Amino acid sequence: MTEWIATRAEGEKQLAAFAPRMGRRYANGRNTDQGAGRHTAVSVLSPYIRRRLVLEADAVAAALAAHGPEDAEKFVQEVIWRGYLKGWLERRPQVWASYLRGLDADLAALDRDRRLRRDVERAISGQTGLECFDAWATELVEIGYLHNHARIWFASIWIFTLGLPWRLGADFFYRHLLDGDAASNTLGWRWVAGLHTRGKPYPADAQNIAAFTAGRFTPRPSDLAEVTQGLEATEPDGLPSLLPLRAVTTPQPGKPTALLITDEDCRVEDFDLSAIDIRTTDTLTTSHLRSPLPVSDLVHAFEAGALTDAALRIGAAPVTLHAADPTALAKWAAASGATQIATPYITTGPLRDFMDDAAPSLARAGITFCEWRREWDAAIWPHATAGFFKVKQNIPRILNQVFPA
Repeated sequence: MTEWIATRAEGEKQLAAFAPRMGRRYANGRNTDQGAGRHTAVSVLSPYIRRRLVLEADAVAAALAAHGPEDAEKFVQEVIWRGYLKGWLERRPQVWASYLRGLDADLAALDRDRRLRRDVERAISGQTGLECFDAWATELVEIGYLHNHARIWFASIWIFTLGLPWRLGADFFYRHLLDGDAASNTLGWRWVAGLHTRGKPYPADAQNIAAFTAGRFTPRPSDLAEVTQGLEATEPDGLPSLLPLRAVTTPQPGKPTALLITDEDCRVEDFDLSAIDIRTTDTLTTSHLRSPLPVSDLVHAFEAGALTDAALRIGAAPVTLHAADPTALAKWAAASGATQIATPYITTGPLRDFMDDAAPSLARAGITFCEWRREWDAAIWPHATAGFFKVKQNIPRILNQVFPA
């Protein structure tokens, strides 16, 4: 089993080690899934970037410094793609709410339907008889990571060949991926299903799988469904309306503050902590919120390590709160005499839902919930209104905003 060390130091060590391969070698080799423990053509930094133990801006800066804008173009685009997905879901949070409603319905069907339970269990335990799919299911559960190409092949087979509800597959990923986040996971599965880029589902192709697994897997064309139509008929109203970005209340200097660290962003030291009167600092464990079903021990362990590291780096005792009772946040902050909670921005997803549930009790206690939004997000999200092309066109402007001359 791969050993994951969830610290900023380890993430930055891996970033430095991969920097020489962020140029043409990455562009030429990134699509090939070499298998568990052999993902040398890709950075495998995503669990660190997901929690901002490594910053997207630092990864892009390393690529540009080592290779220049032309050779680093593909790596830079892939890092920005993640920001695009987060921004897209920030502009359409209704899609996340719809996913949750659909998942509840799918889980209820799973309880009722013995045949569906059998088929899903075979899929998640790697017992479908389709060698490539079963290997990916096993790798995901045992290691907590999958190559991106394997993720989309897996999702396509789950949806179109096995005929299983896409949200149950997305939930399986979300419960096990160390880099799982609401935007990348939900929108990735929707993209494969033909719901994100409507009418353009992604077909898993036998020849493509053989070519980009270096011949490790050679499924027959007849093993895979021919995909002629996506699932857009299940959402006849199309995509919801675009909403403005959520307004942010920034921490007020000098006010008594409860500093909250979550695995949304484990680099609180990047913000001006000296400007606020910190009365208490706690970490908040939230990985269990990803699903009504049990979340992988690997995910919980990585979160715990990242939060402990984040607290220790700013000289705080790693005291941990557990996201269970939303009213507990107000009680925690009030007990220290704080009148505001400060934390890095929390994006659309289960933790944002938890914070929304906590809002009434915070208001009653007179505690303001405040967030810092990073320049990286502020630069990308306004462009994340449709497909990635608009963001891609604006990459020079985005980089100029993030890295001003």
